[in-house]
Amino acid sequence: MITILLVEDNELNRDMLSRRLESRGYHVLIAVDGKQGVHMAKSEVPDLILMDMSLPVLDGWEATRLIKAAAETQAIPIIALTAHAMTGDRERALEAGCNDYDTKPIEFTRLLQKIRACLNQDTGA
Repeated sequence: MITILLVEDNELNRDMLSRRLESRGYHVLIAVDGKQGVHMAKSEVPDLILMDMSLPVLDGWEATRLIKAAAETQAIPIIALTAHAMTGDRERALEAGCNDYDTKPIEFTRLLQKIRACLNQDTGA
């Protein structure tokens, strides 16, 4: 089973995304801040990380840099999730080490396509 680490501080977003991903057959781990996300990435080594960029304790930008800097986690694909869809944010996320970028509110079908692309899964529904 594919494991996805969801790093998200908003309880409603965590609940909605985790339930929808689990209904699609993914195993979902949850971290509520960037520091916990980095720790769980190293201890659990998930197949993919969904990283909110506006997080307490350690923001998603820095958490992504730390995950990508560590040998044991640098190959894990990361998709940035942000409500702050400003010009340059996609480039900033990619520069931090994210493999892809998606905006909130989440359009689940689009996010699922990005997840499958990052995992090199068949993109058929």
